[in-house]
Amino acid sequence: MKCPYCYETESRVIESRPSEDGEAIRRRRECAACRRRFTTYERIEERPLFVIKKEGGREQFNRNKLITGIMKACEKRPVTMEEIEAMVGKIERELRDGFDREVSSRVVGEKVMGELCSLDEVAYVRFASVYRQFTDIDSFIMTINQLKGETSKEEEA
Repeated sequence: MKCPYCYETESRVIESRPSEDGEAIRRRRECAACRRRFTTYERIEERPLFVIKKEGGREQFNRNKLITGIMKACEKRPVTMEEIEAMVGKIERELRDGFDREVSSRVVGEKVMGELCSLDEVAYVRFASVYRQFTDIDSFIMTINQLKGETSKEEEA
């Protein structure tokens, strides 16, 4: 494993433990040359899952791309990186369990919105505004009203 600071290939593992979701092994390493510490993750190599885009193109499912999109929606919100990682892990598991080789980007987006709705309403609206490509204020207001309706139903229960 190359050190991200000095690119030395020799390092030693200081600590290993399962990640929060149990899907990876988190390893703390120390570089043999510069002595700086860094973290690596070891994951099972999964069969490729392809996302079919709206325009019909295909691209391989990218966990990091999903994390980045969710992080943008959660910017300056009280959502921890652990919560985002757990959410992405759950979504990825559901996609791999429910689909053999290909999944529509619509399905991925709806799963993200479902998870964000219960985690943080502001992040949900931010993500929805990009995902649904709001073209006018009415689309935005309709989404907020739908969210308020779901919140009212939960409060009644």
